[in-house]
Amino acid sequence: MRTAAATSRGLVLDVVRQRRAVSRVELAEITGLTQATISTVVRGLLDDGLLVESGEREFTGGKPRVKLVLNPRARCAVGVQLGADWIILAVVDAAGAIVARTRVRGARDEAPEVVVASIARDVEHLLAVAGLPREVVVGLGLALPGVVDLEHGSILSSTSLPRWEGFGVRDALADAAGLDVEVETNSAAAAIGEFWASGDGDSKAHCTLYMGVGIGAGIVLAGSLYRGASGNAGALGPVGLGVGRAAQTGLDDLAGPAAVAANARAALARGRTSSVVLPEPADPFTDFAAVATAAVLGDPLATSLIEESAEHIADAVLMLANVLDLDSVVLAGPSFAVAGSIYLAAVRHRLATSFHARGRHGVDVRLSAQISDAAAVGSAALVLQLELAPRHLGVVSELA
Repeated sequence: MRTAAATSRGLVLDVVRQRRAVSRVELAEITGLTQATISTVVRGLLDDGLLVESGEREFTGGKPRVKLVLNPRARCAVGVQLGADWIILAVVDAAGAIVARTRVRGARDEAPEVVVASIARDVEHLLAVAGLPREVVVGLGLALPGVVDLEHGSILSSTSLPRWEGFGVRDALADAAGLDVEVETNSAAAAIGEFWASGDGDSKAHCTLYMGVGIGAGIVLAGSLYRGASGNAGALGPVGLGVGRAAQTGLDDLAGPAAVAANARAALARGRTSSVVLPEPADPFTDFAAVATAAVLGDPLATSLIEESAEHIADAVLMLANVLDLDSVVLAGPSFAVAGSIYLAAVRHRLATSFHARGRHGVDVRLSAQISDAAAVGSAALVLQLELAPRHLGVVSELA
């Protein structure tokens, strides 16, 4: 059980983090807490080094108001994005800024135990490069592909990492790295990272659509990550779109990287002219990157394939926006890294013309600033949020 003081502490930290610089009087006005509570909470945060007085003062005719700012390096977290081709590691500070980042060989070919030991060494090296003492590192966030078992800290099923199914990666990595580990799906981690580190702090209903090997959605409602009954909310890949028999086809099979790659190979086999060169043996994700690159350069076949994928993605985002009444959407994940602008244009147009509540409000749609590494950055942000400003169903929780 969290105390009322811890609740107030998280609320104050959230406001300071989002507003950048704020006085004690403004904190009371924004949070609704009493001046006495604000004074007590701020004193504790100053003592812990999480807040500092900036030296900036606001003159309002009476006693100058001293501005408080976050001390971002007072707490940091490590984020790890586990993937078949690449493993991405990032150290993120309390403001959501990246302190250090690296990318290493993926987990496809080695046994899970070997990969975990290697990740632990990479974490140690990254913290040393960043010059961070262990005592400021609050934990490690691990973003996983596929269907995740949050209770046991493992992957239940994954098309890209089948050898990892059932392996207790959370506990193994915690033992190897000597840090507390939180696991999350790629899409959920990316979503909380966008909320924590970007300007989405005022968003009431946010979605990060994540496309890596598959397509998923991370949903943040009033600042709280919505996980569903098992922690696997937002699995868009299996969702059928369209009507009739077309609705039996999942989004991954219509718009995912493997679908685009297969359509490109089929078109080339039929004799379509294109600048796209797809080497043998076929690799759907290498093929997709080649098609995306050609589309950005204006190749007609590649452009048509990526635009078709983008229209299906736009259908899925529109469905989510209507169901959840979204006010912000971010596109993230390595499969948006090359041709993300094409997907962005399609989603923006669909929401501008077809969103059910467009007469009441618009939906801000953008690409993630950390598009390929969003899950790594987000998993670190998740750990920071749990430590500094825990939320549950849109409020800083008193019972969590």
